Amino acid sequence: MNDLSAPSFSPDGRWLAYESEQSGTREVYVRTFPSPSSGSVGQWLVSTNGGSVPRWSRSGRELLYQSGDQIMAVRYTASGDAFVADKPRVWIAKLGGVGALWDVTPDGKRVAVVSRAGGAEAPREEHAIVFVQSFFDEVRRRVPIGR
Repeated sequence: MNDLSAPSFSPDGRWLAYESEQSGTREVYVRTFPSPSSGSVGQWLVSTNGGSVPRWSRSGRELLYQSGDQIMAVRYTASGDAFVADKPRVWIAKLGGVGALWDVTPDGKRVAVVSRAGGAEAPREEHAIVFVQSFFDEVRRRVPIGR
């Protein structure tokens, strides 16, 4: 199998992380981008026990990916066309369900997660998110102070 999916470019644009089943198990790999003129493409296995949905931290020091219901973090160094990944560590122990959609915030400290409630026992609630622009103008309009 050579099913490549979920590509993600590093912040500096020199590396491409992706998931593949080439080993028989879905894993996260990194390769150089673009391919070197020599035609020899370096490819490095990053995940150790299955992995998908790679995401680069904005700092350029970690690669995150999903493994089951966990988010794993891998510190790495890159020099020339060589990529060296440290041992993955658990970053978030319980994501909220396999198949949850997620991304890391720009500061690299949190993730946003959209999880799907499944099964017949799942609550049937509707959720709404309200964004208020010009919040303080709206407060001044509704609560006249000093008048």
